[in-house]
Amino acid sequence: MPSSALTAAHPLKDVASSDSALRRFLHGLPGVDAVGLEGRAASLGTRSIKTTAKAYAIDLAISMVDLTTLEGADTPGKVRALGAKAVRPDPTDRTTPATAAVCVYPDMVAVAKEAVAGSGVKVASVATAFPAGRASLDVKLTDVREAVAAGADEIDMVIDRGAFLAGRYLKVYDEITAVKEACGTSARLKVIFETGELSTYDNIRRASWLGMLAGADFIKTSTGKVAVNATPANTLLMLEAVRDFRAQTGIQVGVKPAGGIRTSKDAIKFLVLVNETAGEDWLDNHWFRFGASSLLNDLLMQRQKLATGRYSGPDYVTVD
Repeated sequence: MPSSALTAAHPLKDVASSDSALRRFLHGLPGVDAVGLEGRAASLGTRSIKTTAKAYAIDLAISMVDLTTLEGADTPGKVRALGAKAVRPDPTDRTTPATAAVCVYPDMVAVAKEAVAGSGVKVASVATAFPAGRASLDVKLTDVREAVAAGADEIDMVIDRGAFLAGRYLKVYDEITAVKEACGTSARLKVIFETGELSTYDNIRRASWLGMLAGADFIKTSTGKVAVNATPANTLLMLEAVRDFRAQTGIQVGVKPAGGIRTSKDAIKFLVLVNETAGEDWLDNHWFRFGASSLLNDLLMQRQKLATGRYSGPDYVTVD
């Protein structure tokens, strides 16, 4: 896989040489046609998916889920149960694919790691003072290093939205690069923008390029902790960004919509967006994820419906 770092010889390397250079580059990106973006996202969401393709899409979506618990009341028992569900989402059907990852707070990484040991399911951990990101860089880096030391395969960081909205782009860039360095070679980095707080599509495009220039392995819409999270339009915009970034740099970056995606129908609409915008190279859980807690249950219910022709009772899936 291509490295997520720009080489010293790459023409985009110098765009972060100063705050003014970075601002010129980000504000030089094409403006977003909001009406056109939302119209395209809506039209792609109307695509009809036939039964065979739907079965494939449901299995693909299951394999892309980051099964998540990020609550103050999380316990080791809850995390172990979540890990077991990630490894075998439907204990009655061994053909059901495992999820991509389990996502937990840093202090639960070791428990999650043990729960999914030997399965191929990754352990992701939110860090950098999630979800607000209001902490010093030293605190954020300690958060990351502790999660990586405990065995995290992936780190989900939040950007400093206050700095971004104030136009302090180099500060945000430097924090991302510092977190990337703290991840070392063992953990991939997902950079969360909290798109619901960025106000405009232009800001989402700028944040996407900023995150990718700083070395993000994934760009992620949201924490799931605010009113507006992943939408087809903001995800489409980010998919366009990773497509264009690879065209310019040769570097492929993943996308993770998170928050508000609850049904199989919703998930399939997002997969259509991926296929039609970024292309088949992103239709893999190495490059596309769903940040979700309730989505998996609906995917399992729909999968069972396709297999048997009937819906299961309410006790068919576990309540997370």
